[in-house]
Amino acid sequence: MSSCLIVSNCVFGMESNGTEFTGKRQKLAVEEQGRDTDMSNVLENEQCETIIKGSEEMESNIACLLEKIESFTQLVSELLESGKTAFKELINEFEERIIAIHKDHVEKWQHEIKELRLIDSSNEEVSTILCNARNLLQNGHIQF
Repeated sequence: MSSCLIVSNCVFGMESNGTEFTGKRQKLAVEEQGRDTDMSNVLENEQCETIIKGSEEMESNIACLLEKIESFTQLVSELLESGKTAFKELINEFEERIIAIHKDHVEKWQHEIKELRLIDSSNEEVSTILCNARNLLQNGHIQF
């Protein structure tokens, strides 16, 4: 960049004086441009090397992150599988308990039904006996 400024200063200087470029000044300007171009090429090469080194480091970091992603994905997969297994076990246990509770309640209610039927049949027997006794008392009362 500095050579461009120098060249432009030379050009402006020449134009302002009204004289033409001499071969010597043109040669100096071209040599300066050549040196600046060589310097910029060296700087570009160094930057490319830095970019390449940065790229290698970046690739290493990316590889590390990809490994983390893979291991985290594996962990999540294992957790899902263990969760599924745990839920299946819980579902089976829950189902067994619900069935056992249902069975206990049904058995209890069936026992209550049997007791109610026994009570009902004994009440019917007592009612029949009382009805017969009433009939006897009424019939015997009339006959006296």
